Amino acid sequence: MKRRSILYVMTIDTPDTLISEAAEAAAVKDSRLICLILGASPFFPVYVSPYGAGTVPDNWTELVAEAQQTQQDRVQEVEALLARSNVSGDVQSAMCATTDAKHAVARVARVCDEAYLAANLRDNPDFLREAASGILFHSPIGLRINGSIADKVDRVFVAWDDSEAAASALHAALPYLTEAKEVVIASIDPLMTEQADGQDPGADVAAWLSHHGCNVTVSQYPSGKLAIEKCIQDRAQEFGADLVVMGAYGHARMVQAVLGGTTRSMIEQTEMPVFLAH
Repeated sequence: MKRRSILYVMTIDTPDTLISEAAEAAAVKDSRLICLILGASPFFPVYVSPYGAGTVPDNWTELVAEAQQTQQDRVQEVEALLARSNVSGDVQSAMCATTDAKHAVARVARVCDEAYLAANLRDNPDFLREAASGILFHSPIGLRINGSIADKVDRVFVAWDDSEAAASALHAALPYLTEAKEVVIASIDPLMTEQADGQDPGADVAAWLSHHGCNVTVSQYPSGKLAIEKCIQDRAQEFGADLVVMGAYGHARMVQAVLGGTTRSMIEQTEMPVFLAH
């Protein structure tokens, strides 16, 4: 996986050690690292008097300028980190309302090959959710969560359900699949009909991946009435997976898309590295 452009979404509080680790791993792979620093715009405080007149605090302009300067200072610090790591890269900054973060992330993701979220984004669940939504529903690339860019992926567990989202994830993750030593195509509670998952779910996927040189096996698992995300995690751990590949699903809410239950749960869990695409 040489010469890829990797989007690394972070905040001003992302530790230098994590950034340096990502930069060094990208340099080894001759990849370009795009660091996007997300920052929340200062809340606009308007106080309404009993007479209905709105007032803005006198120091509002100073508060905004201070936040912008802090963000810009961090940009320069991260640029210095990338330079010391001898990696090709770029540092970009986006200060916005939380609900606009998806669009800021998506604009950068559309000209990258893959995206990672810095681990400390979990400290701000709203930013985490919006960043993930921007990548998955507003850009064409895959998203990796948990683990690091440097992790070696030898065993891949593909959660397969014959959907368009699962197929998109499979195509986006192909560089990992072709480099892995073993891949399992796993169908959970498949419907073995021609109108659903087919008489032999996953067999056509295995044939395609085998043509790419992958070492593939196909398995069907009953959920045992467990939640699908729990079943995926349990079966992947039994397999000894280094990475789970799965489709990301969402629900329409007006003109936006929100994460579906299984997708949200797999993003929120911290134990298993996951690659998602929509």
